[in-house]
Amino acid sequence: MNHNIVSRKISIIIPAINEAVNIKEAITTTQPSTNIEVIVVDGGSKDNTVEIAQSLNVKVISSSPGRAVQMNAGALAASGEILLFLHADSRLPMGFDEMIRTALQQPGSAAGAFKLRIDASLLSLRWVEWGVNVRSHFYQMPYGDQAIFLTKEVFQQIGCFPELPIMEDFELMRRLKRIGRIVIIPTPVVTSARRWLQKGVFKTTLLNQIVITAYLLGISPERIRRWYRREKFKRV
Repeated sequence: MNHNIVSRKISIIIPAINEAVNIKEAITTTQPSTNIEVIVVDGGSKDNTVEIAQSLNVKVISSSPGRAVQMNAGALAASGEILLFLHADSRLPMGFDEMIRTALQQPGSAAGAFKLRIDASLLSLRWVEWGVNVRSHFYQMPYGDQAIFLTKEVFQQIGCFPELPIMEDFELMRRLKRIGRIVIIPTPVVTSARRWLQKGVFKTTLLNQIVITAYLLGISPERIRRWYRREKFKRV
């Protein structure tokens, strides 16, 4: 293996707002690993997310709220050559660091992500996982909850995360696909089932498809976000 790749530092960027319930576990799964740093980017938590992260000896910075804004702030503060964007309610697999360095060594690879596993036993969620993994593999379109990674050089080359109120991961992937292949690591990252359970698996999946279609039809992300938030918080 290329020594240069092995020696590349990985900066793990975790955007968070009011994630006191999840943040410790997300940070814990970044250990044990080699040559990494963890940066929690807090978007104005009202709970003790910041205190928990600080107690675990990781770098904590503040930014304006908004996942894209927070992730870009984390990337700016990162000292690693590889950036890994981890949602606060997701957990990395053992050996993720070696897997990432190996994936980025593949010829023609622009970026990568992990297979998805959702942390609940509902059969309907197995179908969601299947759909996500087919989309990732065949259409090269993983989303943010699959722990997207790429080199800092490529991230800067494509202009960072577009600071959209919604769909920032979708747009990032569209840009990345133009310059190379997206490698999907077959070992899953485990993500919380909360957003599916909150309003039902079918409704969540349908909402997500409507959002993507609206975005591709050119409807403004701000308008989509307002509609999505309203749907999300309606009582089911």
